Amino acid sequence: MPQMSKVELYAAIRRDHRAGMKMRELERKYNVSWRTVKKAVDSVWPEPRKKLPPRPTALDPYKPVIDEMLRTDLDAPRKQRHTITRIFHRLVEEHSADVSYQMVRRYVSDRKPEILAASGKAPVEAFVPQSHLPGHEAEVDFGDVTVRLAGELVTCYLFSLRLSYSGKAVHRPVDRTIGVSYVSAW
Repeated sequence: MPQMSKVELYAAIRRDHRAGMKMRELERKYNVSWRTVKKAVDSVWPEPRKKLPPRPTALDPYKPVIDEMLRTDLDAPRKQRHTITRIFHRLVEEHSADVSYQMVRRYVSDRKPEILAASGKAPVEAFVPQSHLPGHEAEVDFGDVTVRLAGELVTCYLFSLRLSYSGKAVHRPVDRTIGVSYVSAW
């Protein structure tokens, strides 16, 4: 019999049960226990898999130490804060920890935002939707650009216009010396 998912198995058992097959026949046909047949007949969906409890890691005894380092970094100047590499080396040197760098990196990258949020120093995430009406707003900028013109490098002014509604942009280079545009039409 081909391998099928648990949902398909439950559907097949229910279908055969409605057709009149006995429980023992279903057990033998699908090679399952009586409990599985009973669950399939009673419920349309199989029960969700149980989540296993998190396994202990070699890093567990050192998590409070890492948390303390991250908390002290909240008040430290930016250049004096612990990097993940420095935290790893301190664990190995000061605490003789037998942990991998990747394990420390993963824990610090997950834990650091939590500590920042708990202290109230995390940046507030905000989203401000913008709406622009057609033809009402545009962004304009001038700048220098160097282009190769007739084989020689020429520095030109670059006019840039971007329409806020559509996002379409127009760029127009203008020669610095004589004020002539190299693009004849928009």
